[in-house]
Amino acid sequence: MFGLGTQELLIILVLVVIVFGAGKLPQVGGALGKSLRNFKQGVKDSEDDIEEGEIEEISTEKKDTDK
Repeated sequence: MFGLGTQELLIILVLVVIVFGAGKLPQVGGALGKSLRNFKQGVKDSEDDIEEGEIEEISTEKKDTDK
């Protein structure tokens, strides 16, 4: 997709180690994993809400109260 080969990935890894340091890499990886997990859960929840029609009901209720 992006055409990242072994050399490019190695350069990125070296830059990450230089910026964050070897001791912080587990913390950075854990935080990245948690944020991705939360993002996926949020997308799934919003898709479920759309399928159930909850979002349409809320927008209709707001229009009724504005009048």
